[in-house]
Amino acid sequence: MAPRTYDLVKTRNAITAQLRTVRTVVEALDDGQFALPTRLGAWTVRELTAHIALGVGAVNRLLELPAPPVREITAVQWASGTAALAGRVDESTRTAAAETDPLALIDRVADRFAELTAVAAPDRLVAGGVGGMRLDDLLATRCVELVTHTDDLAAALNTKIPYDRWALATATRLLADTLAAKAPGGSVEVRIPPFAVVQCVAGPKHTRGTPPNVVETDPLTWIRLATGRLAWSAALDEASVTASGERADIADQLPLLS
Repeated sequence: MAPRTYDLVKTRNAITAQLRTVRTVVEALDDGQFALPTRLGAWTVRELTAHIALGVGAVNRLLELPAPPVREITAVQWASGTAALAGRVDESTRTAAAETDPLALIDRVADRFAELTAVAAPDRLVAGGVGGMRLDDLLATRCVELVTHTDDLAAALNTKIPYDRWALATATRLLADTLAAKAPGGSVEVRIPPFAVVQCVAGPKHTRGTPPNVVETDPLTWIRLATGRLAWSAALDEASVTASGERADIADQLPLLS
């Protein structure tokens, strides 16, 4: 199957909208709320906020560097390399959180992002931390980061934060495609309405009628499963995911990134 393509303008606009939503939330926080713990180890809300900004800021930094000579990875292949970057990401996040006002950091990143991406072509190559990739693919990975960490922020603050529909759809689809690439096959159908349906897991391939093995969940639950925020067994217990058929247990494939 050919890699999915992403509309650069729509994805860019989605990132801008979601970052603006995060800014609105952060603007209202006091020092006590910035010091609240998150589900990301020792990071507080202040570190999480800095990380959200830096995730978008990575686009700016890469666009300011020379393009690599060749494309090495797609958006789907990005997921398998994220764990190797954890140490570097933690260090840069802590430094930014300690040295920079959160709102100032978000504003600086957002302004530069708008400036640079307005004139860049979708196929412009960037030297990402896990390999050279197209800009439109990179922006799709930023949707995964933004949606995931907006959810982390909402959990830390015990509140609801809205999601840009295109950002949520892009994150859902990229992670669904990642599952299909990690566990190729056609014996299980994973449905994440209204955004994605993929076939995965080796075994008898479904061709017509109702698939014998079906997993279905909503986009946010799927993103939590794929990123390790929610365990498969817990999702089944709380009925946020349904799995029917003897091959429908995909716990061994999860999480896809962490």
